Amino acid sequence: MQVKHLLLIAILGLTAACSSNKEVIDENLSEAELYQQAQADLDNSSYTSAVNKLKALESRYPFGRYADQAQLELIYANYKNSEPEAAKSAAERFIRLHPQHPNVDYAYYLKGLTSFDQDRGLLARFLPLDMTKRDPGAARDSYNEFAQLTSRFPNSRYAPDAKQRMIYLRNLLASYEIHVANYYLSREAYVAAANRGRYVVENFQETPSVGDGLAVMVESYQRMHLDELAATSLETLKLNYPDHPSLVDGQFVTKVDENGNRSWLSKATLGLIDTQAPLPPGETRANQDVVKQFQDARSEMPQELLPKDENGDPILPEGPKEAEKDRSWFSYMTFGLFD
Repeated sequence: MQVKHLLLIAILGLTAACSSNKEVIDENLSEAELYQQAQADLDNSSYTSAVNKLKALESRYPFGRYADQAQLELIYANYKNSEPEAAKSAAERFIRLHPQHPNVDYAYYLKGLTSFDQDRGLLARFLPLDMTKRDPGAARDSYNEFAQLTSRFPNSRYAPDAKQRMIYLRNLLASYEIHVANYYLSREAYVAAANRGRYVVENFQETPSVGDGLAVMVESYQRMHLDELAATSLETLKLNYPDHPSLVDGQFVTKVDENGNRSWLSKATLGLIDTQAPLPPGETRANQDVVKQFQDARSEMPQELLPKDENGDPILPEGPKEAEKDRSWFSYMTFGLFD
């Protein structure tokens, strides 16, 4: 046990030492030399070092020949260094200081690109997560930023890529609205569901979710016995989306069972208070959801991304509530490195 304690102290000491080792930049470097070193760091993907050198260049030579270029490349270095807030702040600063700069469109593009990647973390890259069910805040910011680029600089070299990303983002935002509408349907909040469906139909034309929005409107109006509105929406759905999944042999099939097993208390509180069976001691609904999400994602994880055992078989990662429960405090502190 003493050896483990010593190892833990050594690891913490090394971590503290590494975090305190900040790169020292030679004060005698000329503007050109400092810029060349920053360029070399960018070429070698040493983005932290590049950020430090670009900041030093800007502070030491604010009116030098490389000052504007250093500010632009600082946006890129922060973006590649997974510092989205710093990248967007640098982009906004450049746009504010140099609104007529010939490369200001690059700052707009990088600002939108930073928001585009901001909510696509490591899990989203390797696990099949449904991005349409996540908070669309960053996606909405990215769409607006790309829209500024394409409206102000329609002939920019970055405009074609920005327009393609806007199509993807618009589809994602429309799908998110449909997920929210379906949630309202499941909670029997039909007015809110109909409003969400109509919002998609009116504001997200030419996206794949328009048919889903019409289907939500039809079902919501039917539930509220607004027969004329339901019939109009249904005719529009049949005319424009005859192969929609909600249409079976030309007849509309509802998605939500109106007479479900929900209690009056659940209906009155829109599902905020559900009278479900009691949970085991120490268990929560949130934890059950986390476990289910992990199991679903693990079952769909590409096999080639998983580590292999000595027989070449993939090793599935342990999930929540699946590891041993009798772990010591030392195991928790070291994340199981010394179990």
